[in-house]
Amino acid sequence: MDKRTLLFIFCVALASFFVQNYFAPKTSEILPKRQEVAQKSLAVAETPLTSISSDESFYVLENEYQQLVFSTRGGSLAEINLPFHSKEFPQSLVKEIDLDREILKQSPQNARFPQQPYYTADGTYHETGSLGGYYPLLRRSILKNGGFKHRLHPKYYALSVLGDTEPSSFKMTLHEPNRIQFRGDVDGRTVTKTYTLLEPQRGPYCLEVAIDVNGSGSSGLWFSSGLPDVELVGGSYSPLLRYQLVRSNGPDIETIDLPKKEAVEVTNFSPNWISNNNGFLGLILDPLTPAAEGYRVERIEGNVAPTRLSLIDPQYNLYPVENYPAYATYLPLPSSIQFRVFAGPFDEGLLKQLDAIYDDPAEHYNPDYASAQKIQGWFSFISEPFAKFLFWLMQLFYAVSRSWALSIILLTIALRLMMYPLNSWSIKSSIKMQEIAPKVKAVQERYKKDPKRAQMEVMNLYRESGINPLMGCLPVLLQMPFLIGMFYLLKSSFPLRGAPFIPGWIDDLAAPDVLFTWGQPLWLIGNEFHLLPILMGVSMFLQQRLTSKIPKDPRQLSDTQKQQKMMGNMMAMLFTVMFYNFPSGLNIYFMFSTLLGILQQLYMQRRLTKHA
Repeated sequence: MDKRTLLFIFCVALASFFVQNYFAPKTSEILPKRQEVAQKSLAVAETPLTSISSDESFYVLENEYQQLVFSTRGGSLAEINLPFHSKEFPQSLVKEIDLDREILKQSPQNARFPQQPYYTADGTYHETGSLGGYYPLLRRSILKNGGFKHRLHPKYYALSVLGDTEPSSFKMTLHEPNRIQFRGDVDGRTVTKTYTLLEPQRGPYCLEVAIDVNGSGSSGLWFSSGLPDVELVGGSYSPLLRYQLVRSNGPDIETIDLPKKEAVEVTNFSPNWISNNNGFLGLILDPLTPAAEGYRVERIEGNVAPTRLSLIDPQYNLYPVENYPAYATYLPLPSSIQFRVFAGPFDEGLLKQLDAIYDDPAEHYNPDYASAQKIQGWFSFISEPFAKFLFWLMQLFYAVSRSWALSIILLTIALRLMMYPLNSWSIKSSIKMQEIAPKVKAVQERYKKDPKRAQMEVMNLYRESGINPLMGCLPVLLQMPFLIGMFYLLKSSFPLRGAPFIPGWIDDLAAPDVLFTWGQPLWLIGNEFHLLPILMGVSMFLQQRLTSKIPKDPRQLSDTQKQQKMMGNMMAMLFTVMFYNFPSGLNIYFMFSTLLGILQQLYMQRRLTKHA
């Protein structure tokens, strides 16, 4: 087995890894047979907005980071809307993406913020919210024709106090520009909830919640995170639930397995905080005063709490609601408690900024919110340190270029320079293999009736020429952690979400590029044409053609060269298909890495030929 065969096997294994991490959990593929099922799952009776206005009112607190929409049903948060980065909100880290623009275009009634009539702190009643301009962090009701196609149950609102009974009507008792208070009954106990929207210097995207329970104890009451809406991270739905607890050797971070059906409840410890994020954005519930022990996680089916993705081309059922269940986290309540709640983007820089704000060396306290986000997938324990190092480099390049796309290209160049000795080793081995290819063919022809003897003679020829086919694959294996680290980094880094490169084509480095679209989706490729993966596949094909000395006449090809040609063509096609729905940032990296590889190989071929 020669080096090319081993390299092909390695690439197939690598492709399998990417397929398992990308295509297997992908839930937005077009499956026509699911259309009827999904349409039935959303067949909910429409309810006019005016018919429910008497039992629920909405109140708003807002700053440059958050628009918080409170409901009198449970005194909870019905909406958490994050303003897009703009001249009006320059501090916001959330960028508008194609999904936001499509919903605004196709279903403008579901692109209003707040979604329903509301009151502001000055007592003014507003019949409609602003059209566009915000990202809805939470799942909301689905509106249609001035009514409800699906009304989200109030028990799924965020920061609800839940017991055995349905959320009751609370009374708003205080409404100031940065504070609001509600009082009501939950399971026969009086609950007072006071929300304070923090000033940016005290914590962007943060608020504090004080809860006081009067009555026969608070046993059985839970505090809910609500349901973050769906984000497609690298085309996949990848929600992440984590918590922090203190062990004897210090703080520890644990990832919660997503429940399959029934809710999961743990009662033997009290977490410092618990987080619920959709891959890019989410919430962290952090008790500031002693909390009761335990936590609870619940799965809510997608037809019970539909995602806003279902609004995109619903006639084609691009995003079947049953493929996108929601997940809620709950903390048990003592008689009184105060929470700090983070609701915003899980950006590493932002979370570290919050850690610095709340750090208290005197009390040996640091919330370590930055650990609420992590790299997910196979071998993440190996690739995560490499991904963090690469992200640090990419941030340095961004500080110089002020463009995330250019920083990816600069990072590709830097990584190629770091790997230059390893790649040179591999290229030299490949060139030597090509040089003795005629001798290998002659040996195979001489002993074609005795394959075992032919294989033994070929190995002797390799030994005499100082070639070890296995050593040619070693550089590729050594680069594997960096390769996987780049895959995770470019797939799930929040700064790349919504970051444009070429407007009208590459508008979001964390999503596939879109050159043009059409109506009826096609199997596997959907209704969008992605050019970058095709360019990447062409670059791989050119690499195989330009850097290998394969005769054009098929009759002059040895078995090894025939195999080499076939494998090169198959790898180019395989990677084109595999990368078709990958984020554009990842395609840019692989395309430029391949082009740089071509330049390096051509340079070394000329150099070795010159010194021959």
